[in-house]
Amino acid sequence: MQFEPTDVDGAFLLLPQPRKDERGLFARTVDAAELRVRGLASVWVQCSTSYNRHAGTLRGLHFQARPHEETKLVRCTRGAIFDVVADLRSASQTCHRWAGVELTQENRQSLYVPKGCAHGFLTLTDDAEVLYMMDEPYAGEAARGVRWNDPAIGVTWPTEGLELTMSERDRSYPEIAPT
Repeated sequence: MQFEPTDVDGAFLLLPQPRKDERGLFARTVDAAELRVRGLASVWVQCSTSYNRHAGTLRGLHFQARPHEETKLVRCTRGAIFDVVADLRSASQTCHRWAGVELTQENRQSLYVPKGCAHGFLTLTDDAEVLYMMDEPYAGEAARGVRWNDPAIGVTWPTEGLELTMSERDRSYPEIAPT
């Protein structure tokens, strides 16, 4: 497994190293020891899945407020998404920067989203499914978000040719919210 840094401090793209043969392939997608060596969260207390019927579905940018901040490890298990991490940590050298990666069922890559960062994605295919692993339990009272098109962050979403679908909640999140 390789760890590729992103433009957001502490956020990584995890690239599996598949072993292929006549049967198909085998690839490790999570390795607690490799995460620990890098000082990253390595214990996951919850896993969730998001199924998205249509290409152009935008979810996010979501995070949990203190003291319920969570680290996420996100992987697309069906279809393809454009996955985004946005740094909301005021003390971070990359505060208000974002990184976006394409996660697909074929590339089997994962995005490691550190505490204090918002996360969101745009589906690039119909029937996209996303697996989330979190190091802290979900706390509904701590659920927050930042508007998907907040100019202070400036995410360049690949929306050309897509009809956007999103919840009213995601459309109405405020611009930069304190963490």
